[in-house]
Amino acid sequence: MTSALNKLSDGTLELTITVPWSEISKQYEDVVASIVSKSEVPGFRKGKAPRKLVEEKVDKNQAYEEVLKELIPKIYSQAVSEQKIRPIVTPKIELTEASEGKDWIIRALTCEKPAVVLGDYKKTVGEMKAAKHKKIWVPGKEPQESDKEKETKPTLDEILKAVLDSVTVTIPSLLTEHEVNRLLSDLIDQTKKLGLTVEQYLASTNRTADGIRHEYEQQSKRTLTLEFALEDIADKEGIFVSDDDIATVIKTAKSDDERKTLENQRYYVASILRRQKTIDYLASL
Repeated sequence: MTSALNKLSDGTLELTITVPWSEISKQYEDVVASIVSKSEVPGFRKGKAPRKLVEEKVDKNQAYEEVLKELIPKIYSQAVSEQKIRPIVTPKIELTEASEGKDWIIRALTCEKPAVVLGDYKKTVGEMKAAKHKKIWVPGKEPQESDKEKETKPTLDEILKAVLDSVTVTIPSLLTEHEVNRLLSDLIDQTKKLGLTVEQYLASTNRTADGIRHEYEQQSKRTLTLEFALEDIADKEGIFVSDDDIATVIKTAKSDDERKTLENQRYYVASILRRQKTIDYLASL
């Protein structure tokens, strides 16, 4: 197996993997042997029918599909190691050449964590907070204490907008596509629970399929930008989550099932806590 790497303009990584026919043929032989061992042919015990007799009835396309199922995870892993890349998303696989007797060529699209240029996020957040401190005097009307408190405390949206205004990052289209598909899948589940089809939901909200996909694309880019930016800020500022922090969250579980779920998702819990700590840090600037 050999591989070549090409980095596209948006950061998407294109792996072109060439698999020798000898490797394909060997895997095909293994697949057919497995089919023979499980086959039941009248007049023969299970798995004891002549290979030639069984092979005549084998659907070659189906057999080669099994070959790919076995080979792709292995050769993709080898290509990733060979090219020294660190993918963060499930690859998009395309078989571009698959003729019998010839080497097969597979195209895999993936991406690494995109580079983030943080900019002066402290200054941006500070300027946003300073602007909230400014008071506009209206003759005959004095601000109430409750109004003063509202004016000086930034909202979550304001903090996140300040971060977005200060960072620069190019999100690979493949990563955006994965996030959009996740959101669309969630939408389908939600509409089913409501007893509606997606078409009925779109009609009731006066939206179109293209419109909601565009909406989700913009939402995904914003979400992913913030996720990567907050992670880099946490790294830069030395913001970490301790085992005690995670244990405190797990203790809040309302049932044994919920506790077990949190225990099994410690990494996810840690990432959420770290993100919140980072936002709290920015709010304190």
